[in-house]
Amino acid sequence: MSEAKKPRVATVWLDGCSGCHMSFLDLDERLIALAGLVDVVCSPVVDPKEFPLDVDVTLVEGAVSSNHDLHKALLIRERSKVVISLGDCAVTGNVPSMRNPYHPSELFYRAYVENGTWPASPEDRKKNLPVLQVNVPTLEGHCRPLHEIIKVDVFIPGCPPPPDAIFYVLTELLAGRTPEPSTLTRFGK
Repeated sequence: MSEAKKPRVATVWLDGCSGCHMSFLDLDERLIALAGLVDVVCSPVVDPKEFPLDVDVTLVEGAVSSNHDLHKALLIRERSKVVISLGDCAVTGNVPSMRNPYHPSELFYRAYVENGTWPASPEDRKKNLPVLQVNVPTLEGHCRPLHEIIKVDVFIPGCPPPPDAIFYVLTELLAGRTPEPSTLTRFGK
């Protein structure tokens, strides 16, 4: 007798603080219950090299701020049946979007030139010290919430969303029902 195939679930972190993933981990013993119901095929903890195919549910934390985020968001939508916008950064842009009044070159200059400390001075550079190499994804012109980039099926606001809201949404989806997370969370809660 063959075992029924478990739904494939992924969690992804774009431009955010990881607070939503911490809230997910705060499910505590409910994580064990979920582990029996689903196969986690992608997560910052699992660290796959590429987003997998045929994902049933993907929870996306964070806003879309870089070319890397944009590529990942498009891939997630292409490969996921249900996409959940997890937390205020994914839902509204929240804190990452505070950079929007500035041009990406201004942000780069401030972060890596003005605030850089090594080599600290022209004298240090003359000593032939190695040059700091910066390898960061290219920033998009503006930071945007996930739904401005791809179709989002469920929104779970909150900064971070409470574990009860995350658990509720996942278990409702697994039961084939449409969740209504506003009963458990709201923006900034």
